[in-house]
Amino acid sequence: MFTIENAQIKAVINAKGAELTSLVHKEHQLDYMWQGDPAVWGKHSPVLFPIVGTLKNNTYYHNLQSYQLPRHGFARDKQFAVEDHTGDTITFLLRNDAETLTIFPFAFEFRIRYTLFQNSLAVTYEVVNCGKETMYFSVGAHPAFKIPLVPGTTYTDYYLQFNQSETAPRWPISPDGLIEQSPIPLLQATNRLNLSKDLFQKDALVLKGMSSTIVTLASDKTGHGFRFDYPGFPFLGIWAAKNADFVCIEPWCGIADSVATNQQLPGKEGINKLEPGGSFTRTWTITLF
Repeated sequence: MFTIENAQIKAVINAKGAELTSLVHKEHQLDYMWQGDPAVWGKHSPVLFPIVGTLKNNTYYHNLQSYQLPRHGFARDKQFAVEDHTGDTITFLLRNDAETLTIFPFAFEFRIRYTLFQNSLAVTYEVVNCGKETMYFSVGAHPAFKIPLVPGTTYTDYYLQFNQSETAPRWPISPDGLIEQSPIPLLQATNRLNLSKDLFQKDALVLKGMSSTIVTLASDKTGHGFRFDYPGFPFLGIWAAKNADFVCIEPWCGIADSVATNQQLPGKEGINKLEPGGSFTRTWTITLF
C-alpha cells in the first residue's frame, strides 16, 4: 500500500490495480471510501481498462481475429509499477506484456496519477499507444463511497445532485451484462436523484449523453458529502451491489456491448481511437466536505 497526504486529506492506494482504497478527511476523521467487505463486494475503486463493462460472449474481433477479455478488462487485476511518488502525488504505470498481448494486441503505457490539492483528489488516466497500428480501447472509473457517510443518517437521507437539469433515461443491462436497446425513463427535467437501494435491484444505472460534468453527493441531515467532477467522460454509471451500504460513481470513456453488437472492436460504441505515438488523458476529481 502507498500513502499520499497533505494537511487536509490522506489517500491510500494499492499497487495491485492502482486501486484507491481509502480517502480520509483528516479534520472530520472520516473515510469516504467503501471498505470492501468481501461478503458484499470486495473492491474499493477498480480501474476499468482496456474495456468498460461486458463484451458479448466476452469476445471481440479485430483484424479478423477473435480475442477474449473479461468484464472491465484486466488492469484491475494487474500489478502496477510506481513511477513517481512524492508527499502528495503518486503515479502508477502499467505496460503491455506477453500475457496482455494475447488478449489485447496493442503495445501501450497506461498511467494513473493521484494528486492531492487542499481537500481534493485528482485522478488522471493517461493512455499512450506505443505500437505501430491504431489502438482501440476504453477506460473508466468505479469508485465506491460508503453510504450512510456519517452515523445517525440512513441510505435514503442522501441524494446525487447534478450541475445541470437533466432529462436522461437509464439504459437497462441484460442478464448477460449487455446494454439493451430500449431505455427506461429515469431523470425527468431534474438535477436530483434521491438514493435508495431499490434503484440498483436490476444492476447499474447507465446514462448516456448527459450535459452535466459534476455530481454532488449530499444530504439534508449532514453537512458532509463530496463534489465529483468528471469532464470529458461521455457515459456515467451509478451502481451498488444489492442492499449494500455504498454507491459507485462511475465516469466512463466507453460502455458495455449492446445486445445488438457485431463485436467488431473498431465499431464498438464509445470506443476510443489512438494513433501510433498518440496519448489520451482524462481526469476526475473528488472534493470532500
